[in-house]
Amino acid sequence: MIRYLFDILIRNNLNDFVGNPIINNLIWLSKEIPAWSSTELPWSCPRDSKMQNVLFEYCTFRVNHFKLCNWLLCNSFYELDPPACDLIPGIIPVGPLLLGNQLGSHAGSFWPQDSTCLTWLDKQPMGSVIYVAFGSFVTFSYQPFLWVVRSDITDGPLGEFLHLFRTRINDRGMVVGWAPQEKVLDHPSIACFLSHCGWNSTLDGISMGVPFLCWPYFADQFHNKSYICDAWKIETLLSDYVIKTNALKLKEMAKKSVTEVGSSFNNFESFIEQIKQ
Repeated sequence: MIRYLFDILIRNNLNDFVGNPIINNLIWLSKEIPAWSSTELPWSCPRDSKMQNVLFEYCTFRVNHFKLCNWLLCNSFYELDPPACDLIPGIIPVGPLLLGNQLGSHAGSFWPQDSTCLTWLDKQPMGSVIYVAFGSFVTFSYQPFLWVVRSDITDGPLGEFLHLFRTRINDRGMVVGWAPQEKVLDHPSIACFLSHCGWNSTLDGISMGVPFLCWPYFADQFHNKSYICDAWKIETLLSDYVIKTNALKLKEMAKKSVTEVGSSFNNFESFIEQIKQ
């Protein structure tokens, strides 16, 4: 969708040459797709202009190369967003890849996973734990929680803080360096997922039927949040019953998409046949 977004921005002079908004407007690709705010675009990075410039250049690079592609494989499934899939020629949704991993060997992880958190989750009441995974600081209530903080950002004062923090929370919460997210989100004790709404985490939560608490920070996270809250309605501003019901519906749709009768499975089979020709 970035390609179409670029076309609208350029045609209507909504952004300058480095991606900054000239006017604050809502941008619609179609009536069925959530709107973008001109201040929350895929390259938006509030309070960090250098990073925004890098992201804008990267998005520009991607858009130029998209025009050369015959196919675009994406980690999504058709039933999740039919209007967007129909809008983009050559797009082939083959996800959720997380669920595809369950049918074969696991693809691995960027960081060593700390599976001890699963034992801790086993001791918690059903639907009682908030899963937090974005590596930022927050003050928690007395609700049980599991918080993922990457080991590469815990040196110096932060490492000392986390040591004292673990002592202070006792058994009420757990802090790990990198969690087996698929297993955590599928655990019955998890009530919701506090996330920055990156696409991989968004699709992981959908695949496991978990409601979200959204805290977008930059880039595509803003628009992913719009889908979570406004289109799919699986963010916890609504009643628990409604969002959990919606989350479970999406979970079943995601699971079906990667079975032999599912849209993503058939899309991938069709793609293989096309590249053989």
